[in-house]
Amino acid sequence: MTPIALRAAPPALARPRRALLAGSAGNFVEWYEFGVYGCFATVIAAHFFTPDPGAGTGAGTGAAAGAGPLVATYASFAVAFFFRPVGALLFGRLGDRIGRRPTLILVVGLMTLATTLIGLLPTQATVGAAAPWLLTLLRVLQGLSAGGEFGGAVALMTECAPPGRRGRYGAWQSFTVALGLLCGAGVAALLSSLLSTAALYGWGWRLPFLLALPMGAAALWLRSGLRSGLEEGEAPGRAAAGAPPGTGAGSATAAGTGADTATTATAAVTVRAIVLGVGRIMGWAAAGYTFLVVLPSYLQSTLGASFREALIATALANLGFAASILPAGMLSDRVGRRPVMLGGALTVVLFALPLLHLLQDPDAAAPARAAAVLGAGAAVGLLAGPGPAMLAEMFPARVRCTGLGVAYALANAVFSGCAGLVITAVTAATGDTDVPAYYAAGACALSALALAGLRGDDHRGPLR
Repeated sequence: MTPIALRAAPPALARPRRALLAGSAGNFVEWYEFGVYGCFATVIAAHFFTPDPGAGTGAGTGAAAGAGPLVATYASFAVAFFFRPVGALLFGRLGDRIGRRPTLILVVGLMTLATTLIGLLPTQATVGAAAPWLLTLLRVLQGLSAGGEFGGAVALMTECAPPGRRGRYGAWQSFTVALGLLCGAGVAALLSSLLSTAALYGWGWRLPFLLALPMGAAALWLRSGLRSGLEEGEAPGRAAAGAPPGTGAGSATAAGTGADTATTATAAVTVRAIVLGVGRIMGWAAAGYTFLVVLPSYLQSTLGASFREALIATALANLGFAASILPAGMLSDRVGRRPVMLGGALTVVLFALPLLHLLQDPDAAAPARAAAVLGAGAAVGLLAGPGPAMLAEMFPARVRCTGLGVAYALANAVFSGCAGLVITAVTAATGDTDVPAYYAAGACALSALALAGLRGDDHRGPLR
């Protein structure tokens, strides 16, 4: 009997670590795909939104693809984001009712399937006008699954975190976002170095999407290995689902009336918290996508950079992002979420325009440009590190998946999903190459106002 007892009682941190790994794996797959899509936006524009795909295979890929197809590509990108709130509401309710584990298995399976199918899609040259619609349909499926991913993963990570480490555990969600984006940019850069331009446009662009299949299979395996129980993803309200012993019919009627009133009040409080949460993370969403995802096509289509130069700049920005996330999350466990996130928002407000002017300067030294994009990524990391824990602390357990998931999805739908579309369209219409800086700095300025209202001690108490 003794060996069995030992196996049934793992070390105290084994379950939190296992939950952390399982929650992070799906985030990595999700954001790897979004990074790949951003890096190959000009290639996708040529294949799915340009009548003559051969026009995009020459030198100067961004200019050759044209602003119109690129705007259409980012419109497809934005569609996925606008389905995120739907996914957050749908899968968030599932996560709050039936548990974190089964919901997270479902969303990563859906994301993996949709991403793999993008790598197998016929292009416009093969099926004509159906090609962009098929791509958009798969983007919708990705948006639904991504909407459910964040709420379930962050709830799982923060609920399993040891005392005083919610910022660190929540930061792993953002860290795996950075790793996914960095991996996507790295794979794109590697392929652009190994393949000729014709091969890259012909078939090489499909390979990064097909790689999502083994990645997703690994994430599914990790999540299916979680045990049941609150510490590894059971629905928080399940233990209290039954009626108390000895409850009679009259008291049940009274309880029902009280429950209706309480439900209405809870819904109103949750909606207010969601709106406030959107305000607090809108700067994170806007600056993150401006500097980490939109940058490659902006550098190509607006500044005339080569595909390789744009990918290197993006990889550096994502490297700075990844390097600052975990330290920012750990720092927020010590000093609070407010000072760390406010510091990140104000840094973007002050330095977004100088950064862009440095990138636009043809005489700027390469090390200075590299330091600038690294710094931009690091500033976003100051927002992304404490952000998940901050959102988790805003909602009680019974609505945590839904509340934080919907807040995050709405912020990303408006300020991330539209980033490429707005920046590309407004820059093309006005000729103003400073549009990305205005977009990121403006969103961060509004976000700073919302962040100023954070309580200084929210990080110290237990989750509700």
